[in-house]
Amino acid sequence: MKQFIINSNDSGQRVDKFIKKAVPRLPQALLYKYIRLKRIKLNGKRCEISDRLTVGDVLELYINDEFFASEPSENDFLSVSDNIDVVYEDDNVLLVNKPCGLVVHEDDDNSVDTLINRIKKYLYRKGEYIPENESSFTPSLCNRLDRNTQGIVICAKNAESLRTLNLAVKERTIQKKYLCVTLGEPKPKSAVIEAYHIKDEKSNTVKIYSNEVPMSKKIVTGYRVLKTVGDLTLCEIDLITGRTHQIRAHMAFIGCPLLGDGKYGVNEINRRYNVKTQALCAYKLTFNMGDDCKSLSYLNGKTFEIKDIWFVKKYFN
Repeated sequence: MKQFIINSNDSGQRVDKFIKKAVPRLPQALLYKYIRLKRIKLNGKRCEISDRLTVGDVLELYINDEFFASEPSENDFLSVSDNIDVVYEDDNVLLVNKPCGLVVHEDDDNSVDTLINRIKKYLYRKGEYIPENESSFTPSLCNRLDRNTQGIVICAKNAESLRTLNLAVKERTIQKKYLCVTLGEPKPKSAVIEAYHIKDEKSNTVKIYSNEVPMSKKIVTGYRVLKTVGDLTLCEIDLITGRTHQIRAHMAFIGCPLLGDGKYGVNEINRRYNVKTQALCAYKLTFNMGDDCKSLSYLNGKTFEIKDIWFVKKYFN
């Protein structure tokens, strides 16, 4: 038998959702079967799948020990690099400047050294994340960036903040702005452009079309020219829709690909400048979440910005 005492990070979840996170080895079919057979009880009584958990509830699972076996790698985050650049932090939220070359989560390379694992280690050493005290929650990222894109990534430090931030990202009430270097100067110097986007899952590339085609999705990108030096232009991008590789592919589509972009850029020019990673940075965040953001209302109207951007320093200092 395994007993879970529900804490603030667990509360508000349905019984089945909590168990799927807390006991990931338990097959879903067995989960529902054990609830029907009263082998899963809430506060000593029969429970339903849809019952909502509250702080202090006791959930008892009378099931085989094999489903509770520890994952041997659950604390692998302790072995990763200590290098982390904090842009802003409070009790609920952590904003981190992700460097080029670092993945946010484990990818096909199965690298343990990821941004989220560095964050877990950072919070663990501060005593703010204690895995053995958590049944269903771990610090979680609310947005993602490509491996070779620098920029601000949002991490929720508790479950309530995660729910609020995920909703804000979905409803696009957190404004994100990017800086990039394009080959050539976009014309006009400021515009909001539209196109249609299709992702090829096999090649992890996208295609952009002027007109709607089957399976395509509309994209909207705002840009503003800040400075031009020779054949390089520094642009600020307002990502109005957020599709895979949108900025890189859309700017290439209008004839101004990003410097260093190996997928959508010009390799001859990239080699000339000896740049092997796209000159792109998610450099600014502004919170405009409105009155429904509950415990994070204090962030409304606040802007956070990265000042140290490698390509700005190198080409436009």
